Amino acid sequence: MAKSPGPFDIAKMGAILSPSGHTYVREITPDFYQKLDAEFDGFAGHALVARHTFSEAWPTWEMHPKGDELVFLLSGDADFVLWIDGKEDIVRVNEPGHYVVVPKGIWHTVRPHQTTSMLFITPGEGTLNANTPQL
Repeated sequence: MAKSPGPFDIAKMGAILSPSGHTYVREITPDFYQKLDAEFDGFAGHALVARHTFSEAWPTWEMHPKGDELVFLLSGDADFVLWIDGKEDIVRVNEPGHYVVVPKGIWHTVRPHQTTSMLFITPGEGTLNANTPQL
């Protein structure tokens, strides 16, 4: 759990929600995800709260097999692209405070129209990445 109640900068410190209800705060470093897998047993049962800012389309697709992901728009304008029934389902997110629920097991990516910042609550266990959606 966090040694201090904060405040923390979500751009620099991720929050890990454990199955026991504790929250752990960890610095976002280049090897952040590898460290999480090692420290939290492959991230089994945990969720990550993190902010990401991007101005280019994601180079890959991702999928979370263990739970739904919540993605909140903080600023910007983006197409959230879900791969459903063999085709792209595009959800435009362009009003701060609006969010997308990515269902468990659905491949997704983001294509921003401008620099965009989003807050992600991600069930990290077993997350997959690919260049194209996998069937």
